Amino acid sequence: MTERDPYATATYDYPLPTHLIAQSPAQRRDAARLFVVAAHGEHRHLVFSKLPEVLRPGDLLVANDTRVIPARFFPRRKGGGACQVLLLHPGDSPETWVAMARPGKRIRPGDRLALGEGVGIEVVDRAPGGNRIVRFYGLDAQAAMARYGQVPLPPYIRTPPPGAAERYQTVYARQPGSVAAPTAGLHFTPELLKRLGEQGIEWATITLHVGAGTFRPVKTDDIRRHVMHAEEYEITAETADRIRRARSAGRRVIAVGTTTLRALEDAARQADADIQPGRRWTNLFVAPPQRITSVDVLITNFHLPRSTLLMLVCAFAGTERMLAAYAEAVRLEYRFYSFGDAMLIERPSA
Repeated sequence: MTERDPYATATYDYPLPTHLIAQSPAQRRDAARLFVVAAHGEHRHLVFSKLPEVLRPGDLLVANDTRVIPARFFPRRKGGGACQVLLLHPGDSPETWVAMARPGKRIRPGDRLALGEGVGIEVVDRAPGGNRIVRFYGLDAQAAMARYGQVPLPPYIRTPPPGAAERYQTVYARQPGSVAAPTAGLHFTPELLKRLGEQGIEWATITLHVGAGTFRPVKTDDIRRHVMHAEEYEITAETADRIRRARSAGRRVIAVGTTTLRALEDAARQADADIQPGRRWTNLFVAPPQRITSVDVLITNFHLPRSTLLMLVCAFAGTERMLAAYAEAVRLEYRFYSFGDAMLIERPSA
């Protein structure tokens, strides 16, 4: 077999029938399927509610407690034309936001985009990456989101299913700030969390506010030329200490989602693999031949071809191993992407 070039974007492509892209979540959160890629032995195919049977007493689950904000707006331009504004994160100046705006060529600095009578969004300036700096007029951002904002679903969801806004939040979401959900966590229920605790499995959280760049495929032929989007995260001293104690006791650390993994890996690279608490922005891009050692197990959904998230998973578990697992998932008709099924992946040394 020809050796794959780890720097070639095409290495991380795979064929996916469109009917496997989930358009709605499982009827019950923990009824999604769970593909277990064990460190040794054969793959297992379960449902997510069986997670306690896969984990071990003493394991430490670390999850992202960010909350998706109603950041998508559909205002009207001065001439009455439709447009769309997606808030990404607060800007450097007070009361401003960095936002995506469509149609980009028609939305210029100085424009006022109406949400209602006397209220709307003012375009202040241009921002890198084709984005805009905006601020609200006639009301503040919180009131605008409450009154006019919508939870932004991924672009491949053609028609929002009933209850989509609620199902696109984890049950443990606490810290508002994301424009996309940490989707691996969507499978947990309060009952499942209780069962995990009763089995001696620990739980800790970090916060990483997920940006729209999470859906952006790599468009360069060489992944080293890709410009990675930045995201803000925070790891508390308590969570860092719990990870440190689990490590010192030889217990496994399990990242719930690639967003958690990205935050932990960035924090570990601050100082000799020891997870450093604090609030930071990261544009860390981890892809083969790099390796990840900050966690032992990863729970994640299935990711887009040529995406930085798929590359991150390959760096964690091995490219050949993961592409073979994806091919098996396609053959067995797992459901892909945000509302789809889950994987639990053990590193070979886990």
